[in-house]
Amino acid sequence: MVSLTEVAEASSSSDPPSTSYSHRYKYDVFISFRGFDTRLSFTSHLYTALVKANLTTFLDDQEIPTGEYLKPELESAIKASRASVIVLSENYASSTWCLEELALILEQKNNSNQIVIPVFYHVEPTHVRKQQSSFGEAMEKHKLKMEAETNVEEKGRLGERMKRWKDALTQVSNLRGKDAKGR
Repeated sequence: MVSLTEVAEASSSSDPPSTSYSHRYKYDVFISFRGFDTRLSFTSHLYTALVKANLTTFLDDQEIPTGEYLKPELESAIKASRASVIVLSENYASSTWCLEELALILEQKNNSNQIVIPVFYHVEPTHVRKQQSSFGEAMEKHKLKMEAETNVEEKGRLGERMKRWKDALTQVSNLRGKDAKGR
């Protein structure tokens, strides 16, 4: 498993400028989280610890309304990060924005070898993997919204997004990570 220490060591590499870590990445770490659940607790502590470790860390400080598409600046920050920490919490899957972030982060992992570290914050990896409990409830609400859509093209887009989200939840739950109990 990759640790954040390895990310920090890579960011302070003494490689020549043409291949330097800092020229390839704007951020050491991007944090994906559901603000409602963890902004004022776990995520703020994680952010503080990463900054104290001299890791350039991207943390979005705005709550995004459900249903909104990913802001271009968030997409750019994900693509400009060496690693992402995904804080999977009870209401993470209720946010379409979080699910879009997750899908893009895993796309970066697969295409650009971005380091991805999931943190299962008071949720079980199996609930994420199988979309059970709060993850199942959230995905069911997204499905109902898609089924209620009357515009055929938009309904198709929502269906494609839901497939990406389900695949991303399954993929992230299969990565080695940490839960809040330290397992």
